[in-house]
Amino acid sequence: MIKFGTAGWRGVISDELTFTNVRKVAHTISGYVKENPEFGVDSEEYKAHLAGAPRSPVPLVVVGYDTRFLSEEFAHEIAGVLASDGVKTFISAADLPTPALGWAITDRKAIGGVMVTASHNPAHYNGLKWMPFWGGAAPPSVTNDLERRIELVGQHAVKMMPVDRSLRESWIETVDFRAGYFKRLASLLDVAAIKKARLKVGVDAMHGSARNYLKPFLESLGVEVVGLHEERDVLFGGRDPDPTPESLQELAQTTIKRRLSLGLACDGDGDRFGLIDAGGQWISANDALALALEHLVVNRGLTGKVARSLMTSHFVDAVAKSHGLDTRETPVGFKFIGELLRTGQYLLGGEESGGLSIRGHVPDRDGLLACLLMLELVAVEKKPLSAVRARLFKKVGSFHNVRLNFKMERLREMIELEDRLRIKPPLDLAGGSVWRIDESDGFKFILRDGSWLGLRPAGTEPAFRVYAEAASPKRLDQLVAAGKKLLQGRF
Repeated sequence: MIKFGTAGWRGVISDELTFTNVRKVAHTISGYVKENPEFGVDSEEYKAHLAGAPRSPVPLVVVGYDTRFLSEEFAHEIAGVLASDGVKTFISAADLPTPALGWAITDRKAIGGVMVTASHNPAHYNGLKWMPFWGGAAPPSVTNDLERRIELVGQHAVKMMPVDRSLRESWIETVDFRAGYFKRLASLLDVAAIKKARLKVGVDAMHGSARNYLKPFLESLGVEVVGLHEERDVLFGGRDPDPTPESLQELAQTTIKRRLSLGLACDGDGDRFGLIDAGGQWISANDALALALEHLVVNRGLTGKVARSLMTSHFVDAVAKSHGLDTRETPVGFKFIGELLRTGQYLLGGEESGGLSIRGHVPDRDGLLACLLMLELVAVEKKPLSAVRARLFKKVGSFHNVRLNFKMERLREMIELEDRLRIKPPLDLAGGSVWRIDESDGFKFILRDGSWLGLRPAGTEPAFRVYAEAASPKRLDQLVAAGKKLLQGRF
């Protein structure tokens, strides 16, 4: 059964991810965009999105792909099916980041786009992500509709127009989207400040699709770049393409050895980011959100609300409060944050797993933009990120946090644990009383001292995630220990 998770449909290549299933999804999408009254070509919102631009006589869809095994082949299969169904496709000339595809959708006034990617998942996974005309993730109402439509397709054969014929008859057009995306990024940055700073940075592409985007864009701004893992490798060098402290050890060592101002990294499809400060110190996404907000408000003079996911640090809340700004908490998954960004009322949206975007950009994660904002902050402040963070801690208080994954052998264990937590939740944790329990997405135990512990089943693997935050490292360790006990059934 094909199911769309928090960021699309993902599965093991040649198991769930087969050419047959990919064709079924593509055929379902073509029917959806032509028939759906809410988000299809006849919706009022899409007509407003065209903003006076000439309307194409046929639906337009943008298709892109990352560097994974068979990604390009899957993308051309999708384009061929869409062509057979009377939908024109702009397909990327090369692998590209998901946020670049998101911007291409809006720039081309397309009805939506399909990105072939499994993001930061292990190399044996791949997936598809449907992105409506606003260039962000599809909400549950859309993905639920797509799932129902896929079931109706069943085992029926799906027609596909040969790609060479589709190209010849202009149903498929190959496009290089870099120039448009680069122009968009430049419009969101203080380019003059970056150029003036003459910084030297390291960039780890992790063998992913940021490889032809982040380094060239930085170099166009006069930044000296030391590049790592820029060649395509469908096995990602034997590691998951996820910019964690463990996977960015080489970038950290390079930053120290070459005396770089910053180390920047993106995951397999460029929608998540990783940061290494001068001196090789890891800067978490939780900290980056707070730093970005402070920078945008103080150095750029911007204002607006803030959106963050449930298990994201309250550090950004404290910074927002210091400037009189409101913070809105959402369930886990950037699509919920994206819905708020689309209103234009929110300056910044982010999540602890490395997702960030800002007002005026695509309402979806953009790891490249996050990296560039941190570079801009360093250029303006002329200080390492850790120094700016220390200043913020003095201003709004200290926030120490962590996220850990714990594999579960059986699905039954996960279900039993959730039932126990729901029926008889702990009222005391790590020597502190629980003030409030949020069960909107997993379990978040908020203590009276402001610290909190979160437990949530992972959406992409059979595991539980433990999140914790406290004002000191010692208190954080106590909460993590309490979380481990809960996972072991020791209430």
